[in-house]
Amino acid sequence: MSSAPTAAPDPLDAGTAPRRADEPTRHADPAPPVLADRAPAAPELARAAARTAGDLLAPPSPVRLGDVVPAPEQVTPDPAADFVLLPEAAVRVSTDPAALAVGEQLAALLRPATGYPLPVTDAARPEPAGGIALALDDDPALGPEGYRLDVTPAGVRICAATPAGLLHGVQTLRQLLPAAIENPTPVAERWVVPGGSITDRPRFAYRGAMLDVARHFFGVDDVLRVIDHLARYKLNHLHLHLTDDQGWRIAVDSWPRLATVGGATAVGDAPGGSYTTADYRRIVAYAAERHISVVPEIDLPGHTNSALTAYPELAPDGVAPPPYTGTEVGFSYVDPANERTYDFVTDVLGEVAARTPGPFLHVGGDEAFKVKGTAYTGFVERVQRIVADLGKTVVGWHQLAPAAHTDGRVLQWWGTDGADPVTADAVRRGARLILSPGNHAYLDMKYAPDTPIGHDWAGLIDVRRAYDWDPGTHVAGVPAEAVLGVEAPLWTESVTSLAEIEFMLLPRLPAVAELGWSPRATHDWTAFRERLAGHGRRWAAAGITYHRAPEIPWPTDEPVTAHIPTQPGTRTTTA
Repeated sequence: MSSAPTAAPDPLDAGTAPRRADEPTRHADPAPPVLADRAPAAPELARAAARTAGDLLAPPSPVRLGDVVPAPEQVTPDPAADFVLLPEAAVRVSTDPAALAVGEQLAALLRPATGYPLPVTDAARPEPAGGIALALDDDPALGPEGYRLDVTPAGVRICAATPAGLLHGVQTLRQLLPAAIENPTPVAERWVVPGGSITDRPRFAYRGAMLDVARHFFGVDDVLRVIDHLARYKLNHLHLHLTDDQGWRIAVDSWPRLATVGGATAVGDAPGGSYTTADYRRIVAYAAERHISVVPEIDLPGHTNSALTAYPELAPDGVAPPPYTGTEVGFSYVDPANERTYDFVTDVLGEVAARTPGPFLHVGGDEAFKVKGTAYTGFVERVQRIVADLGKTVVGWHQLAPAAHTDGRVLQWWGTDGADPVTADAVRRGARLILSPGNHAYLDMKYAPDTPIGHDWAGLIDVRRAYDWDPGTHVAGVPAEAVLGVEAPLWTESVTSLAEIEFMLLPRLPAVAELGWSPRATHDWTAFRERLAGHGRRWAAAGITYHRAPEIPWPTDEPVTAHIPTQPGTRTTTA
């Protein structure tokens, strides 16, 4: 068994694509109609000839219509309706600025590998006309994120009620093109999309991943790359763990030493760092363009050593502790009996809330072992009121459960035993849950004993373990309607680079994404592993690091090279 990631190969050989089992060897599109009062124009004849020649000389699509992750709600293949994207194709979009932005994103995804210009134009009623149409359609059945995708020989049409739905449809279309579409430079390929229709919408409203930037700091470009991975699999929230004992990662104008002093360190004396206001706004804007909300976390009252180092007045004894670069937890806390603490909380949460357009503000609340009983619940209840006064919905780890309920309160459950009566009671009092079970969804857990980075306190999490659980029934006494969604956290005590982030995310992130998006009826490990196997080629073509998990039937012709540096006491291997 290997824990080594896979590197990007040379451009894929288009001739190796397998033939679809459910289609004939070849078929030709019907000839375009000829109107009685005019002969076909030369461009029409050229397009028809090119399509016919391509269908006669090349195999049909190497991708089946249902080979999508997350699994769509409804798939209706039509083997006689494949569409071939040709150089003169255009992207036509409804006359809405946000929809037009989705069209530009689609064109930007397809241009590098195809080499096609793919101009983007708007129209009151966009039609494919030999290309791709993205149409806003007020269909209440699709909901705020659903879409319908139709593929015919005349083109591809994606309809949705919102631009977010259009973008999810775009990500599905991306997966229906040959894997070579992920190449950063032009590839000689027949860009065929399998015919038929898909109707799709998410099971849960909240589908996210968390990146811990406090234990090790990651620059803006690394975070943007993670956002791209979330968008690819229809996740819609990025939770940033911005503060912890080892580092404070966001500038706060009213408390400047938080970033300059508290942000200077990281685990193991690695370089520190923090996001300026401009940096954070860039992350938020990039995410918003991909219809992803940023959920900022300021962890309170524990996990605060970096804040106490910067401002000792917040410490219970008023003495600044030394900077901390280890990985233990539970020893630090801001003084819940000091009014200055609440000035700090109000200022920090106020500035972060003002920069974050999304509805959620995460206040942590976990592992505050030295703040017990009424001191803890009193602190939490006061902080919850501060968040509500800022017009935000409070989110906290499920340790907040004993505190009094605040309207809209969301608990993020990270337990390993679904029998949790305290959390179930909080749900009965009105709380909703985000499910992040440590033994299924924590992406900092090792895949296997020989994985060179990661932890195992919650057990080993291979791809099947990440996939084989149901968020709707996982916590006893919590009905499915109380589950807001799912999130896959990645803590970074042992993760130090973008390659290592990707190695721990992939291929497990798509497993959690499918649990959040797809109907429960589609949940099938055998089918999922087969669909996921085709994504290795896509990641490799895009230069994305991933773990070649042995339980996934990856194509055998993919080259494998180790990218993860050897960690102390471990060794790096290749498959």
